[in-house]
Amino acid sequence: GFGATVSLGAVLAADIAGDESLSGLAAAGVTLGTAALAVPLAALARRRGRRISLASGMAIALVGVSLVVVAAAVRSFPLLLLAFGLVGAGQTANLQSRFAAADLATDATRGRDLSIVVWATTIGAVLGPNLVQPGQAIGDALGMPPLTGPYVFTIVAQALSIIVYLFALRPDPLLVAQTVAQRRRDRVVEQLVKPDRPVSARYAIFANAAAHGVMVSIMAMTPVHMLHHGASLTIIGLTISLHIAGMYALSPVFGILADRVGRIPTIMVGQALLAASLVTVFFGAESNTAVTVALILLGLGWSAATVAGSALLTESSSEERRTTRQGRNDLSMSLVGAVGAITSGVVLGWIGFTGLALVVGVAVIATVLLAPYGRIRQAA
Repeated sequence: GFGATVSLGAVLAADIAGDESLSGLAAAGVTLGTAALAVPLAALARRRGRRISLASGMAIALVGVSLVVVAAAVRSFPLLLLAFGLVGAGQTANLQSRFAAADLATDATRGRDLSIVVWATTIGAVLGPNLVQPGQAIGDALGMPPLTGPYVFTIVAQALSIIVYLFALRPDPLLVAQTVAQRRRDRVVEQLVKPDRPVSARYAIFANAAAHGVMVSIMAMTPVHMLHHGASLTIIGLTISLHIAGMYALSPVFGILADRVGRIPTIMVGQALLAASLVTVFFGAESNTAVTVALILLGLGWSAATVAGSALLTESSSEERRTTRQGRNDLSMSLVGAVGAITSGVVLGWIGFTGLALVVGVAVIATVLLAPYGRIRQAA
């Protein structure tokens, strides 16, 4: 559902605002909404469980998508931005759903279990943009405002998600995990109570946010750069599709790798892939083929780093602090992504695509240099 929403958001925003320079505010609205609701939904999960939290996120998103259609009908740009902010709640729920898979997982399978949820995102990410044309035909048949037909799919997807979360996510994995943890404390079996490793958890949040910032900064400017170098819209679309495939399609591979060789080594694999991407951009910025390869490596690096980082965050946090830190993690990723998307355009105009690669490379270096903090605390 979100694939179709985001794909058409910029076009709809430009149409209603009458100014193409404002088209990026649609994605910005979704990102800021995702960030704003990360901590509240995590807090709700801690109190009421994943089932209520995830369903609530999707319900808010359903209201948001409905308001998108209303905003298009009344031609209200402020209402449209508010609507996209509410749509961000669904993205927050999507991010937190990966942690639901890890609530009852053991350390030996946590990376794999978490990565399978990430992998499932591939379906929506690939299908979403391809639903624009059939959705528009449906919208025309229903008499919906222009450019809003594809949101029919989003509304249906959100409604189904709410039903699945409310009725299929039983027993609630987080509530079960909390109950098990409480029983362990009641029995005073300290060796069975998972220790809290705050330094390792902070490193995991940093690694996730850094990888996300690098990915968003380069990805956001790739279409502009390639267009200026003569690439067709078809080639640009193919490049972004391959990038998305790199982000999600191989996540189970990195999840299994994180389980077998460790979280920190897998995060380092991610940094190596991100570095390879940036080096490819630096030396091959004039070649659209090289840029496409760089975007694939960028997606793979993001996948390895965030899958392993999310697993490290979960197992580094005690049951009492886990959901709070997961909310902070998603907030950090969203805010860093928003800053990256906004500032990357300025950097691109100032020192070009190769300069942008050098600037964001600082985050990769920092993640590598700080790795001992995660590794030492993980082993403590």
